[in-house]
Amino acid sequence: MREGNRFGKRRWAAVVLLVTVPLAVIAAATALVTGQPSLAKGAANAAHGLDKGGHFLLAVAAILLAAYLGGLLADRLGQPRVIGEICAGLALGPTLLGRFAPGAGDWLFPAGALPMLDGLAQVGLVFFMFGVGRELTGMRLRGTGAQALLVSQASLLAPFAAGTAAAVPLVGEFAGQADDPVAFVLFVGCALSVTAFPVLARILTDLRLTRTRQGQLSLFAAAVGDGAVWLVLTGILADLHGSGPAGVLWNGLMAAVITVFFLGPLRKGLARWARSRAGAAEGVESDATTMVLLAVGIAATATLTTLIGVHQLIGALLVGLAWPAGNARAARVADRLSGTARIVLLPFFFFGFGLTIDLGALDFDRTSVLALVTLLTLGVVTKIFGPALSAVLTGMPGRSALTLGVLLNARGLTELVVLQIGYQAGIIDQRLLSLLTIVALVTTMMTRPLLRLLGPDAVEPVLAAHGDGADERGGVSGRGAPELTPLPR
Repeated sequence: MREGNRFGKRRWAAVVLLVTVPLAVIAAATALVTGQPSLAKGAANAAHGLDKGGHFLLAVAAILLAAYLGGLLADRLGQPRVIGEICAGLALGPTLLGRFAPGAGDWLFPAGALPMLDGLAQVGLVFFMFGVGRELTGMRLRGTGAQALLVSQASLLAPFAAGTAAAVPLVGEFAGQADDPVAFVLFVGCALSVTAFPVLARILTDLRLTRTRQGQLSLFAAAVGDGAVWLVLTGILADLHGSGPAGVLWNGLMAAVITVFFLGPLRKGLARWARSRAGAAEGVESDATTMVLLAVGIAATATLTTLIGVHQLIGALLVGLAWPAGNARAARVADRLSGTARIVLLPFFFFGFGLTIDLGALDFDRTSVLALVTLLTLGVVTKIFGPALSAVLTGMPGRSALTLGVLLNARGLTELVVLQIGYQAGIIDQRLLSLLTIVALVTTMMTRPLLRLLGPDAVEPVLAAHGDGADERGGVSGRGAPELTPLPR
């Protein structure tokens, strides 16, 4: 224990000496130089300050450090690290830094650096969604098909219906520049019915619930529900862009053809390729080649889905679904790529999202408070009790069913992505964007406390057949039935 404390102190000392102190010195030195009178006019003045590249790299360092510290704090508070990373992104925007130190915010993140930071965010999202697709391939729900289908439908339709009903009186107050009531109502339904599959997978891994019945059912329901939400959102965007019913049908047909190709011939071809490479010599160079080809494939597929009117993240998801799961080299390369996206690149999305949100400027008048309370209450009640009721009706004990509903109530990252798309399309205004962001954060933060309240005996192990156990990602390993550990207090 004493050795662990010593290691923790050394790690913090390393962070202070090698990260915090250099950043402080850089900030102080550039501030002093910038404040001095110019020795020569014109170009000489610019030479003493940071150019665009320097500001970009400084912004990268600040964003990554803030995300790391936010995630570390959230973990200490018993929350998913992604909650701390999201809050760090919000803090770097107008909500906190822009309010109390606007000059520092403008200097750290000048307008010229923002497009480059947004590029990193888009790359991070695409590669991260590839990792989500890989998570989906490992799910096994043998013998519970009917229950899984009913739970997934309830998880989608109950909050979707509640969201559309609640959105009707909100159209006049919170509609965006597009001024499309139908799109607004359907979009709010999408926002309430989302489950953050990546955050859910992380919570299940952290709490060692991946190989439980509730864990696997929640992953399946989240995958089905989020897939349906993306389809509805694609239709909404196509209608807003003037495609009409024919355009929506054409986009849907093209998306279906691409999906069948990726989940059929391409997936089989990649599996054969993985088997053929199983005996080949392994090395850094071969891994690098595979990673480059994989990254090119993800980017190209994301571009293809964008061209047919489907969101780019769907293309990345399809590549993840098609990627072979049984080959050690393929899994190793994919883990490195998606891990880099999650740790290094995804914080830039949180930062970009934080720039569009100013929670401090939100006017909590009677209308806003009523809208927030209504959306939060309906979102929680329908997302927890809808799937729980379906699970009870199909034979699951009550507390176990509530555990399933609590897991599906985490909205987190996925809802932030959906909200940003809706705001950029002019479907909702900035006030509703802020309110739904609060809903996403609160519902995700509720997950772990509610799971602890229900207790570790509210989860059921999945008794796998011999040689068909699930690994940490939910894939196939061969370690037999799982051993459950108590939820952390």
